[in-house]
Amino acid sequence: MKMKSFLCAAALATTALTGTAYAGNSTNVALTSALGGVVGAAIGQKMGGSTGAMIGSAVGGAGGAAASANKRDRNAAAIGAALGGVGGYTVGKNVAGTTGGYAGAALGSAGGSVLGKNVAEDRRYNDRNERYDRRYNRNNGYYNSRGRR
Repeated sequence: MKMKSFLCAAALATTALTGTAYAGNSTNVALTSALGGVVGAAIGQKMGGSTGAMIGSAVGGAGGAAASANKRDRNAAAIGAALGGVGGYTVGKNVAGTTGGYAGAALGSAGGSVLGKNVAEDRRYNDRNERYDRRYNRNNGYYNSRGRR
């Protein structure tokens, strides 16, 4: 029975990942980090109890996010997924036990990775615009001695 449920979970995860091949990058990052957070929490639970599950959800969520995020946003997505996975597992376990911890790890990893990815994109966009503004407003609009800006 355990093997049957394991195979069903693996088939479901595989179809979820291949079914969203054409979805947006944020969706892919969320799915892989959620799957990594759940798997990490489950393996960590077997190896080291509740503390092991928290560490496993952090490592699994960060690994899933790093595997699917693009190169520029990888670190931020991994950090967000790790923090979200730990927080989600802790809250879920306190609310609904071990199963709630797994659900919390999935939701926390998914949300944290997408949030981290979006923060990295926004920072990159703002840095690019700030650099452009500095080039455009050279000398702060004042003229030099030759009458040029």
